[in-house]
Amino acid sequence: MQRVELARRLGRVAPAVTLGAILTATVVAPWFSWSRDALSELGVDPVTALLFNGGLVVGALLALPYAVPLWRAAVSRASRVVAVLFALTAVAMGLVGVFPMDTSPHFAVAVAFYLLLTATLAADGVVRRRATTGRRSLTLVVVHLLSWAAWAAGWFPGPGLALPELVGAVILAAWVLALSPVATASVGSRR
Repeated sequence: MQRVELARRLGRVAPAVTLGAILTATVVAPWFSWSRDALSELGVDPVTALLFNGGLVVGALLALPYAVPLWRAAVSRASRVVAVLFALTAVAMGLVGVFPMDTSPHFAVAVAFYLLLTATLAADGVVRRRATTGRRSLTLVVVHLLSWAAWAAGWFPGPGLALPELVGAVILAAWVLALSPVATASVGSRR
């Protein structure tokens, strides 16, 4: 199998690994509340820390090579920015697992992850704004920002960060699996 194809496949497995680890950790932790807690609290509980943090790190390691087919699919310098931003997003996601909530770098890497995710989607949407998938990437930017605004306004059920965090994780998975330039190219449609 060609290396680029392997990188594409690994990238497509990453969301399942990451979301699977997160959701499994929420089930294993009887104390966890979607409305009261942050997902990162699972990274400090001795029962769920390895599962949660490990899922983020393994997911990031699987996602990082996906930047290679994104780079190769790029048709301009601007579209290569999407590959770079995605790579940085994957690194930041992994660092959330490396630096659990009870460490000082955690806040910075967690914020970096969500900002880089938004930047990746925005860059892709702007670059491919004429394509349906590019416009959908821009829609995901709006959904992501609105979910955080709704949380800040108190419109989520409770003060916990878990729900807007989950929105971001699902948005990343949707982009990788269905909207990214690599995902759309693999189903036969080009920009």
